[in-house]
Amino acid sequence: MTIDWIAEAGRVERGRRFDELSRPAWEQYRSPAPPPLSESEVREAEEGLGITFPVEYRDYLLRHSAGGTVNRLCRGTAGWGWHGDSSTNYDLLATAFPHPDSYRAYEDELDDREPLEEDFPDHDAYQVAWNNWDAEYAVLQERKTSGAVFIQENGCGFSTLLIVTGPHRGTMWFDGRATCDQILPLSLDDRPVSFAAWLGRSSMDLLDW
Repeated sequence: MTIDWIAEAGRVERGRRFDELSRPAWEQYRSPAPPPLSESEVREAEEGLGITFPVEYRDYLLRHSAGGTVNRLCRGTAGWGWHGDSSTNYDLLATAFPHPDSYRAYEDELDDREPLEEDFPDHDAYQVAWNNWDAEYAVLQERKTSGAVFIQENGCGFSTLLIVTGPHRGTMWFDGRATCDQILPLSLDDRPVSFAAWLGRSSMDLLDW
C-alpha cells in the first residue's frame, strides 16, 4: 500500500500543541518554584495524557514541585501539558519510545533514496518526489521521540527527554539532533540515568558522545 507521506506528516505534526502552554515559560527561572500538585491533579493529568508517570517523576510532582528546573506540568485550555514546551508530541506519548538502534537501518535507507534532480525528466516531477521524501523523513523524526516528554530546554536546539512509555520508561535522554543528528542516553557510572539521579545535574555532563 502506498503511503501518502505528506498527509501522514500533517497528521503526526498535529500531535504537538501550539497554545498558551507552548510559549516560553520565563517563570521557571524565578524563585520560588511552583508548588507540588495534589494526588487528584496528578491522576487527572495522567488520565488526560493517557500515560502513567514514572515513579520518580510522579514523586517529584507530589512532593517537590510541578516545575522548578524542569518544564512545569499544568492545566491549559487544551488539557494538561508542559509549559514552555512545543516539541512534545501528545498524540505519541502513549507509544513506546524507540531505541535509536531500532530505526538506524531505515534512516540510512531513507538517506540513500533522497531524490536527486538529475534523475528526473523535469523539475516538477523532482519536486513532487522530493516533497514526499521530505514528508517521510519528517514523520520519522517525529516518531523518534514517541513516548518522550521534552522536560527541559537546554538552548541551541538541545533538549533533555524524560521517557514515559516503553522499555526505557523512567530514563533520561538527550536530543542532540541540532548538531549531531542523534538522540543519546544519559548515563552515570555506565548506567542509565533516572529522573531523580538527573535532577540538579547538567545533561551535558552525563553524555557519552
